Amino acid sequence: MVDIAENGRTWLLSGPTSSYALHLTEAHELIHLHWGPRITLPDAEALALSPLPGYRPFESPLDGREEYPVEGGPRFVRPALSVRTGERRGTEWRFVSYECERDEAGDGAELRLRFDDDGLAVTLHYRMRGDVVERRVTLDNGGQTRVELLRADAAAWTLPDRDGWRLSQLHGRWAAESLLTRAPLTHGEKVIGSRRGHTGHQHLPWVALDTDATEERGEVYGCALGWSGSWRIAVAQLPDARVQITGGAGHDDSGLLLLEPGESYTTPVFAGLWSDGGFGGASRTWHAYQRAHVIPDADRDRPVLFNSWEATFFDISEEQQAALARRAAGIGVELFVVDDGWFGARTSDRAGLGDWTPNPDRFPHGLKPLADQVHGLGMRFGVWVEPEMVNPDSDLYRAHPDWVQHQRGRRRTELRNQLVLNLAREDVQEYLWERLDALLSGAPIDYVKWDFNRCFTDAGWPGEPYPQRLWVDHVRALYALLDRLRAAHPHVAFESCSGGGGRIDLGVLSRTDQVWTSDNTDPLDRLAIQHGFSQIHPARVMAAWVTDSPNNQLNGRTSSLRFRFVSAMAGVLGIGGDLTAWSEEELAEAREWVALYKEIRPLVQRGELYRLRPPTGGLSAVQYVLGDETVVLACLQAQSYGEPVPRVRLRGLDPTASYECCETGEVHRGAVLLHHGLPTGLRGDLDAVVVRLRRI
Repeated sequence: MVDIAENGRTWLLSGPTSSYALHLTEAHELIHLHWGPRITLPDAEALALSPLPGYRPFESPLDGREEYPVEGGPRFVRPALSVRTGERRGTEWRFVSYECERDEAGDGAELRLRFDDDGLAVTLHYRMRGDVVERRVTLDNGGQTRVELLRADAAAWTLPDRDGWRLSQLHGRWAAESLLTRAPLTHGEKVIGSRRGHTGHQHLPWVALDTDATEERGEVYGCALGWSGSWRIAVAQLPDARVQITGGAGHDDSGLLLLEPGESYTTPVFAGLWSDGGFGGASRTWHAYQRAHVIPDADRDRPVLFNSWEATFFDISEEQQAALARRAAGIGVELFVVDDGWFGARTSDRAGLGDWTPNPDRFPHGLKPLADQVHGLGMRFGVWVEPEMVNPDSDLYRAHPDWVQHQRGRRRTELRNQLVLNLAREDVQEYLWERLDALLSGAPIDYVKWDFNRCFTDAGWPGEPYPQRLWVDHVRALYALLDRLRAAHPHVAFESCSGGGGRIDLGVLSRTDQVWTSDNTDPLDRLAIQHGFSQIHPARVMAAWVTDSPNNQLNGRTSSLRFRFVSAMAGVLGIGGDLTAWSEEELAEAREWVALYKEIRPLVQRGELYRLRPPTGGLSAVQYVLGDETVVLACLQAQSYGEPVPRVRLRGLDPTASYECCETGEVHRGAVLLHHGLPTGLRGDLDAVVVRLRRI
């Protein structure tokens, strides 16, 4: 909902529990008024009457109060917008108009504020979806000269005056992504981002700030960027203790795009929320927002899949994959995915990338015979691709060595024996469309795992007048290609992967059905990765596999099949082990776990998440609630001699109602259940349990 003052200079966006307000002064300065608990329009108008701080030497009264700080004039904070023409640098804008338009789906209203600076039109977009505010900026060059966008952030977020801010972020590396850390925010700037051409394993584009929040109580502010290329989020505690957060595409201010007259650029969405329900409440708001407004077909539960990678690596054949498929179908798998090694000369990571036709020795009649067998077993069929990459040892590279990112006269850096295609080129875009469309049209494929296994290093484009545009245009071309493929093949689901969790953000999630959370499939390590992931993203997109034990892919750790399943059942369940080496007893147990997951899948993938105990040692437990049902997944990571298993208090239930435990038949009334934790504790011989309860 958007309320507008009679003078057309104060705007208030409101959701179920929160409001966001801004005001235009007579001097055409756009001032932030409020972000927090829900207020009324008269409240916002009263805030607009408060004067800006008076003059202080070496400071600006605008800093920390402007809604979207631009470069130029009396400003010293990091600018959200920095532009350059042949004659000057900076922005001196004036307000032109506003409009409020409801979208075609009738879902909320978008507020647009238009400014102009000598032909450069700047439009600030606002939309409230639930309690999440979506913000983005459009820049239209309506002038007579080209404009260089040095920096164009999607938004600047201003937090209220408070002491003791604490910053939460998700950091990591390959095989250890999405690890949560919290630390006091000090004066100065904290900058996170990616200089790698993709979202990156090192940081997810999300931050949260609080002063005294717990998991279920206290105010939390959160921001998340929807961009799958290089990016930057800067959190600044200013000299007067105000906090301002800027974020957008690009890792520095050296140049983003060149806008010729008549051209425009729209930033990615930088979304923000306020919650008074602690970190858990903020997460549930993020999850509901993504299920309702970001993730395609989020109301459809994701199937249990089998992926062949850890079972076979590059050594695959049609007969071998068919044998795995029969075993997978036998334990209840619903989607069978052939990973790397099915195409071109791809017998190792040294060759074949770019040649997206089935290997004639391994699949002499193409993929259709295997796909037909898989469908005959009652499963869907999927394949792995890495379209943005090419091996020098490939037909594609031999024909078009100029199609890769490179600097003239410099060595072309190979990582994992591959180079990055310059997706900003229209001929590359058309080639990939033709090959992938032919692939999906030539065999009954239901699922595509889309990988990205190296970073940008030689991001050059010889002959292009403004080569640095490839950083943005690569991502825009990726989005356009995914959109085009989804439109042409609406029955095909897509998974985003980048050597694990290297490309996870709101941008790619709006075009894919799930993401590969991490290449680390160790069930104990996964608890911390999944805990961090859940701060922002829902279980509906979090792929998690059960693989072999010992975990020979990474750490050699041994774990029970029970522990592996319970850990993976907290997301979109997958199987990645060599099923031909599993015993009949293991296959029978796996069949029971898969059947149980299908029963609780609606709760996990569509329910509200409560993190009962973090994976910091001892017992880790998560709970999902949907309607009158709830499920708890608990894993015992470690236990000292004589130490009792800790009990946990369930959340999100009606304290006046009674609930029946599906495992024991015991009935627990709300108060007892809430105060005495799990209805059945972990026995000494169990390291993980699933507990289900239904309201009666």
